[in-house]
Amino acid sequence: MATLDFELTPLDGDSRPLREWLTTFPLVPVVLDPYTHESAWILDTAHRVLTTYTDADCRPCWIVTASADAAKQFLGPYADEFLTFADPYGAAVKGFGIESAPAFALVRQDGNVVAKAEGWDPETWRGVATAIDAMTQWIRPQLPAEGDPAPFSGTAL
Repeated sequence: MATLDFELTPLDGDSRPLREWLTTFPLVPVVLDPYTHESAWILDTAHRVLTTYTDADCRPCWIVTASADAAKQFLGPYADEFLTFADPYGAAVKGFGIESAPAFALVRQDGNVVAKAEGWDPETWRGVATAIDAMTQWIRPQLPAEGDPAPFSGTAL
């Protein structure tokens, strides 16, 4: 279980403890490291996946292991479409037990990471999407879809 005490910092707001971000909906983060090719390769696919959950009973978001400025530069207009957290010191990724990026996860309101996928493997991302769908009664995105990259390992965080 994740500790609920570490803070998440949105790009345009104040840091708050994880528990305050989980009061209403589970968190559905995609974790990216803007300094790696692997995170750039998956950016459009991750955007498509998060877009699927825009109206679901969850909070789709980006967690970028960089400063707010670097996160904005890396995500471009995608940073404005979803809640985006800057995690330059890796507090969130460590708190969630994520060791490589890109990653995709489901964090329940009690802070428990009930599903996660590290690297890009459509099968494991599909497993996370299935867990989200079971919790939110939503329909998971197609994984893989045309244009998605071939599977690859993530890079260590």
